[in-house]
Amino acid sequence: MDFDLPSDLVAYLGELDEFIEAEIAPLEAENIEYFDHRREHARTDWDNDGLPRPEWEALLVEMMRRADAAGHLRYALPEVVGGRGGSNLDMAVIREHLAARGLGLHNDLQNETSVVGNFPFILMMLAKGTEAQQAEFIDGAFNRTHLVAFGLTEPGHGSDATFLDTKAVRRGGSWVINGTKRFNTGMHRATHDMVFARTGGAAGDADGITCFIVPTATAGVKIGTYWWTFNMPTDHPDVHFTDVVVGEDAVFGEVGRGLELANIFVHENRIRQAASSLGAAQYCIDEAARYATERQPFGRPLWKNQAIQFPLAELHTEAAMLRALIRQTAWRMDRHGALEVTSEVSMCNYRANRLVCNAADQAMQTCGGMGYTRHLPFEHIYRHHRRYRITEGSEEIQIRRVAGVKFGQQAKR
Repeated sequence: MDFDLPSDLVAYLGELDEFIEAEIAPLEAENIEYFDHRREHARTDWDNDGLPRPEWEALLVEMMRRADAAGHLRYALPEVVGGRGGSNLDMAVIREHLAARGLGLHNDLQNETSVVGNFPFILMMLAKGTEAQQAEFIDGAFNRTHLVAFGLTEPGHGSDATFLDTKAVRRGGSWVINGTKRFNTGMHRATHDMVFARTGGAAGDADGITCFIVPTATAGVKIGTYWWTFNMPTDHPDVHFTDVVVGEDAVFGEVGRGLELANIFVHENRIRQAASSLGAAQYCIDEAARYATERQPFGRPLWKNQAIQFPLAELHTEAAMLRALIRQTAWRMDRHGALEVTSEVSMCNYRANRLVCNAADQAMQTCGGMGYTRHLPFEHIYRHHRRYRITEGSEEIQIRRVAGVKFGQQAKR
């Protein structure tokens, strides 16, 4: 068994670094207020529901434009849509590498925007979209004429998605949707929303839920409260659907099998979130260790104290173990499919998301008063990655999945 990374992937990491230094770092330096201690204030329009400032989002779009022109943005997508067919292993390594560089325009945490993009919607469209939908939405997504939000969570239902209250009923040749979604991210700029609604079956059934692509300008679609979050700006509103009428062409995938699309979404995100969390954790560990070697309280280097050494050594060890698990899991996903290693994906996700929170907290502690300031990046890393312990399935849901597979196997023996 060869544990060395493929030589072409190693070379690509170098290519990425060169591109970032040549194209993205200068652009970041010209707009440094979005990345230094002013970042949260500069990005947030506090008097407009706490939404992202247009100038901030325009900067992200320019970064993506440059990355796409250089052939990086679509790296993980199939060649048929302009990608390079990057594997799950490739993306796990790349996402860790980019996050380990620290905060920056190359891989912004708060917007989950990177020079190497993550496009679950495109993969969902390729897998389940009609020819007409693919023709409209794939190019539209890259041209930004079609920006699609994701509406699954509800005020009364989060991880228990099979109990959602939103319903859609057939009326002649149309569907009528009624319900409310929560944390419907990106609706401030979305042209369409993926809305999951029950069209049949009973509460708790996996079947009977259908996904609809609903134009946000449709009568009856109304944006409610934008929830201000631990990390700002916010783009996470409630959205109310009242007698919203859409045609059959709005059905995405098969009627009654919408959760298959949701599974594509979460499996794409979970392994890459884990890799990103690992990279950010390693960054915190390395920066704290660097500070401890430079700081000399009481006339001796700070790192010589075991109270400083041991917590960082333990975090560094956990990062090494997670790196092996994440890369092995991504490698197996490439060979056997995500559903065959679903419990391993959950292991990677919840442990990596815990690790980065612990690493950011320990980095703050190691760096003392300066660690607590916004002039160092640890508070931003903590506030962003803390969300991953809840989103894409909370860590309790991830642990339950691991236990379900483990004890299900045990029961068969």
